[in-house]
Amino acid sequence: MSDPKQKLTPSEIAEAGLTGWNLVEETLTARFATKRFTTGLEFVNRIGASAEEADHHPDLTLTYPEVAVTLSSHDVGGITSRDIDLARTISDHAAGLGVSPRDGNRS
Repeated sequence: MSDPKQKLTPSEIAEAGLTGWNLVEETLTARFATKRFTTGLEFVNRIGASAEEADHHPDLTLTYPEVAVTLSSHDVGGITSRDIDLARTISDHAAGLGVSPRDGNRS
């Protein structure tokens, strides 16, 4: 998973061991229970800062009481190591805020 422009196979994605993330067609998705709108907003801000730093931007939906995240590398039409790396960072931000993946998410 070292080439950031290489599209990953479903088995390579599974081997990444991402907890709370789903493979849906050519995307990784997760929903996080924020419980409070302000927590969701802080979570989105942290994701945004990390996305800017990585120059790799997810699709985000902030609602009460959750944040939905979709990752995909649009330039290759699928999931790359950039998505795996950002998913891990997003999961770390969630853990730091006490935010959990919502029921229905699988690893």
